[in-house]
Amino acid sequence: MSSILSLADHLLIAMPALDDPNFHRTVTLICQHDESGAMGLVINRDADCTVGELLSQLKIDGGDRNLRETGVIAGGPVQRDRGFVLHDDPRSWPSTLRFGDGLAVTTSRDILDALARGDGPANVLVTLGYAGWEAGQLEDELAQNSWLTVPAERAILFRTPLAERWHAAARVLGIDPDQLADYAGHA
Repeated sequence: MSSILSLADHLLIAMPALDDPNFHRTVTLICQHDESGAMGLVINRDADCTVGELLSQLKIDGGDRNLRETGVIAGGPVQRDRGFVLHDDPRSWPSTLRFGDGLAVTTSRDILDALARGDGPANVLVTLGYAGWEAGQLEDELAQNSWLTVPAERAILFRTPLAERWHAAARVLGIDPDQLADYAGHA
């Protein structure tokens, strides 16, 4: 990317003025970003179903109680019926996009089978859907002050409760997002 600094492995923190209902108060992990556009996963929005329900729909047996009760995340407004598993497992999985410092997104069923057998990655977020931006679109939104950016932190991705991720991501920058104006401006 000659003129674009890649934001892969960064979190986008929605500014309070971003009123798009798909992204209001969201935190989005950017998984891919180049001159063709960007792809990411919203990491703080509940999809109103559990991993157990998803496994049942896919006719995958198994999974311990904690896995089955884990909530699925609404990863974004694009292809809401398609699953994405964010993880940091170094093993080779089919249909995997690797990015950043050891993070990966896998879309193949075999990772769900492994999770149900108890042989999957230790750190996972199961999402439905993703967020996507056409070439230049994310850069335009950044110029309009729609997002703050911060390098991704695994503690936020895998250990921080969903409801706390927006505030936790902003705190990495030393910001309390509740103190930010709910309008954007340029000096």
